[in-house]
Amino acid sequence: GRPSRYPNVDFCSFPEATCAGSGSREMRWVTSMFEWTERIQNYDDGKDWNYLQKLKDFVDGGMIDFDFLDGVSAIVNRGCHLPPCDGAAANVNGGIGAGATIHLQEERLNNFKTVLEALERP
Repeated sequence: GRPSRYPNVDFCSFPEATCAGSGSREMRWVTSMFEWTERIQNYDDGKDWNYLQKLKDFVDGGMIDFDFLDGVSAIVNRGCHLPPCDGAAANVNGGIGAGATIHLQEERLNNFKTVLEALERP
């Protein structure tokens, strides 16, 4: 095969390698960054919720309307900005998209505010 960052990992026979294999910490980081750029930043429901536009609106609005964060958290956890997501059921894909609850919503908000404060937002 061609040169690879993880030449000794067979992701087809051991997909859990991302979380359980040697070097999994780096793999989780790389996988997360890929997911963020491919799935989250490109998110557009085709109606009224486009990640890049909502980010611009959030920044232009003074970074105080945290509905943006709730929408992004829902995309990460449930697959759409406003759960329940179309086509998702409790018994499909581990229930992703089935519920309206955002995992650790309050903790995410507090962490996000901490980062904004650390960046000394106006």
